[in-house]
Amino acid sequence: MERAVVLRSLSCTPLACSRFLCRPLPRLACYSSLSSIPKRHRSIPGGVQNRSFLRRHLRLISPSLRPWLHLKRQFSGLSPSAIATSPTQPPPEILGADDDVAQKLGFEKVSEEFIEECKSRAVLYKHKKTGAEVMSVSNDDENKVFGIVFRTPPKDSTGIPHILEHSVLCGSRKYPLKEPFVELLKGSLNTFLNAFTYPDRTCYPVASTNTKDFYNLVDVYLDAVFFPKCIEDFQTFQQEGWHYELNNPSEDITYKGVVFNEMKGVYSQPDNIMGRISQQALFPDNTYGVDSGGDPQVIPKLTFEQFKEFHHRYYHPSNARIWFYGDDNPTERLRILSEYLDMFDASSVPSESKIEPQKLFSEPVRVIEKYPAAEGGDLKKKHMVCLNWLLLDKPLDLETELALGFLDHLMLGTPAAPLRKILLESGLGEAIVGGGVEDELLQPQFSIGLKGVSKDDIQKVEELIMNTLKNLAEEGFDSDAVEASMNTIEFSLRENNTGSFPRGLALMLRSMGKWVYDMDPFEPLKYQKPLMDLKARIAEEGSKAVFSPLIEKFILNNPHRVTVEMQPDPEKASQDEAAEREILNKVKASMTEEDLAELARATNELRLKQETPDPPEALKTVPSLSLSDIPKNPIFIPTEVGDINGVKILRHDLFTNDVLYTEVVFDMTSLKQELLPLVPLFCQSLLEMGTKDLDFVQLNQLIGRKTGGISVYPFTSCIRGREDPCSHIIVRGKAMTGRTEDLFNLVNCILQDVQFTDQNRFKQFVSQSKARMESGIRGSGHRVAAARMDAKLNVAGWIGEQMGGVSYLEFLQGLEKKVDEDWSGISSSLEEIRKSLISRNSCLVNLTADGKNLENSEKFVSKFLDSLPSSAAIEAVPWNARLPCTNEAIVVPTQVNYVGKAANIYDTGYKLNGSAYVISKYISNTWLWDRVRVSGGAYGGFCDFDTHSGVFTFLSYRDPNLLKTLDVYDATGDFLCGLEMDDDTLTKAIIGTIGDVDAYQLPDAKGYSSLVRYLLGVTDEERQRRREEILSTSLRDFKEFANAIEAVKDKGVVVAVASPDDVDTANKEWSDFLQVKKVF
Repeated sequence: MERAVVLRSLSCTPLACSRFLCRPLPRLACYSSLSSIPKRHRSIPGGVQNRSFLRRHLRLISPSLRPWLHLKRQFSGLSPSAIATSPTQPPPEILGADDDVAQKLGFEKVSEEFIEECKSRAVLYKHKKTGAEVMSVSNDDENKVFGIVFRTPPKDSTGIPHILEHSVLCGSRKYPLKEPFVELLKGSLNTFLNAFTYPDRTCYPVASTNTKDFYNLVDVYLDAVFFPKCIEDFQTFQQEGWHYELNNPSEDITYKGVVFNEMKGVYSQPDNIMGRISQQALFPDNTYGVDSGGDPQVIPKLTFEQFKEFHHRYYHPSNARIWFYGDDNPTERLRILSEYLDMFDASSVPSESKIEPQKLFSEPVRVIEKYPAAEGGDLKKKHMVCLNWLLLDKPLDLETELALGFLDHLMLGTPAAPLRKILLESGLGEAIVGGGVEDELLQPQFSIGLKGVSKDDIQKVEELIMNTLKNLAEEGFDSDAVEASMNTIEFSLRENNTGSFPRGLALMLRSMGKWVYDMDPFEPLKYQKPLMDLKARIAEEGSKAVFSPLIEKFILNNPHRVTVEMQPDPEKASQDEAAEREILNKVKASMTEEDLAELARATNELRLKQETPDPPEALKTVPSLSLSDIPKNPIFIPTEVGDINGVKILRHDLFTNDVLYTEVVFDMTSLKQELLPLVPLFCQSLLEMGTKDLDFVQLNQLIGRKTGGISVYPFTSCIRGREDPCSHIIVRGKAMTGRTEDLFNLVNCILQDVQFTDQNRFKQFVSQSKARMESGIRGSGHRVAAARMDAKLNVAGWIGEQMGGVSYLEFLQGLEKKVDEDWSGISSSLEEIRKSLISRNSCLVNLTADGKNLENSEKFVSKFLDSLPSSAAIEAVPWNARLPCTNEAIVVPTQVNYVGKAANIYDTGYKLNGSAYVISKYISNTWLWDRVRVSGGAYGGFCDFDTHSGVFTFLSYRDPNLLKTLDVYDATGDFLCGLEMDDDTLTKAIIGTIGDVDAYQLPDAKGYSSLVRYLLGVTDEERQRRREEILSTSLRDFKEFANAIEAVKDKGVVVAVASPDDVDTANKEWSDFLQVKKVF
């Protein structure tokens, strides 16, 4: 009954080519898409960091955790999940709505095409009365998608588009309750439900495989955007945007607001600050020169009148682009839309919302800014520098865009890519910053730089970047690199992969990248001809003739260059807080006693509204399914357990469009405890060091030429009922079935032939990992807190924390020196890990493909297994370590907190029942949403129940509070005891839980999920039993679960990632409650 398991992006599959298949999701300012990966499955990813500077924001909807995963990579067209088309191609006669019917409904057909790349009939309509444009894409994909997008260019950094994006989902004309959005979360089978803000547009997408559910979602969203309550409700503006808060006239006034606190978190992260400054400096004269998400120093300048006017101006059908996709009835789509659009007349807003291009500079610009840094440490080596270019004063044509995408991948897309490799090998910095080529806005950009740079080396980094680009323009690229890049990109396109992200939404975002700028929405969906043309041109003229002129024109000879230097400042965080406090003190000083009393009354009135449940009659307005719509059985995945040469083989006969997916699993329990922190670096070394015959560049290129990618990572989890953890190394790969032999030969090569002799590269791995961990602690403190608490409560948690938490960061900090002092010892330890792990005796192979290809793969699997060493059985090493079970504060320079509390409820005698899934989701979407987010002002509050370990965890995200949030957690038991709910509310809770359990999966994800269940001993019989328990959940179950929750209150351990000031305040209020730990 576990939810979807961790799907780690393949480390040699680049992000750069995602733009050819789908536009990546807007840069996440939260972790809302983290709902389906539980923290109990710990895979420690490496790979490049997200390469995007766009400031984009996603509404937080997550009720659970996905620690250690950079989800942005999940949305790459190269993530490990594959979208399979049907075995027989959809016929070209798939039609849109009948033209006469469309006319009667008020639409005229503008154009129609069959898109071979996605086997879809696409029709572009225009609503005759308002001019609204509609793209209706019909095919046989059951995962239906709707989206409505408005151009919303801001004029300042008050965050008005972002606040409005949050607010319109807080009740509407037909659905007059506080948050229909949350009710949909509770009781929908949605496969995607969110909203997000770009620098120039706002998107509202939904997806579902259930047609009735899908149309329910569509109607709620259409009513929300066109007729929201928020434009008449000042309190919604206060709640989601900002307001003064004063509980008592004798206290200090504070700022509160969900977006305000969200953006405080964003502005606490150096990488985000760098991205914001770079974008604004590149675009000083148009809408991209301000922050659509909102600057915390500017947000309080936004008035309710400006807020209402922005909605009136831009949220109009004339300014809308509407997308439908999937196997539903095309006529029904137009009928639903006509009911809304016909209520409006045409508007002049399209001319007002048009994005004006930035004129190119005549000479380069340099910007120097400070960012908040922790006190102590060598701040001289914490500088950041990034070079940014605006490539053109207008949008790119498709041919140039495609070529630039290939160039971007050639320069930066893999560890062997020359620009990336040279920068990291220079020793001038710890990790790459910059998004490479970005073409999601009106004008394309290119950005590259380093962080962790010494102040004295800033100029050296700039010179190295320019000289490397000059050399690439003069010398061109290695032919093997070009072939590897071409294969990698073409593989991703043929595989048609969007991971857990709905395919129709990926296509929508890609199409919207042109459509929103009044260009052809069909063109971005068609890659075959431009791809073939580019391949032919490279073959005819040579790669140098194609790529060198691009480097020269768009980068080297382009004066529109902005160099951004970021300097660490240990005083900045406290100075910003002091400046905010000074403003608020002046506000209070200007108020009379009557004003203060009125503000305190308004504060309490807002809180009362936030904490008062919606009346039953309002809740009933939100459409929902019934239990009769829910299948009684779980989704069973075909799994055959057999063996080859005495090694256990799991086979999953699923259609995969001629792609073979495999996982080769090795038991890790024989490894010495002291070697565990080296395991993530061991995994990276396997892929990024060379062999006797191939250097790592050649090996990387060979993987790119022959496969769709290979990754290696550790996997750790508790197993229910057992003290010993499940702990493995997983080698994951994919290839076209005709390349199966190549795939297994390469897996064998990296496992057995890679040599751990390159000291300098290993030192780079350590620096990169350290930089990534430091960034993660600031931006994803909830993950850090969750891992730290797990490490105090069970062995599996301790192992995961050693390989990816604060303990791992501390290990890396010491390892940097040790690499220079004892490289031979480290190299020997890496060899010892290999000797302990890589053995046929501890191996299991998982295969996912159709039956014929599974059968054809057996001889190659057999040959691979024969090549593995066969060591004598090694007894498992006892790992009994845990961190001390004390309350902790991880102190970092931040303006927001991440507050966690957890306990093992199995220790209290609680026995697992499927109702626990319903109850934990309900707690997140009601009690914690209302108290931690809505009235507390945090960007998110949620809980997670790890049914394997028994650990129940509370967490908050970008939280202005600390002790107040712990009080909310401790009151959860009372909430459950006093809970009353009618049958409709209970049914919604059950249906929403089934939606999580039945999360939409693609064939490779199904194969991987089945593997994880096998490793953890979760049988189909148990899954059926848990499902029956979910479907039969009663109010009594909620009341009984309160007893288990009390264990978290009474025996729970607390970990908070928080600012020094907030920790000091907490320890004064609750005497020495938190042990302080500094990690920087």
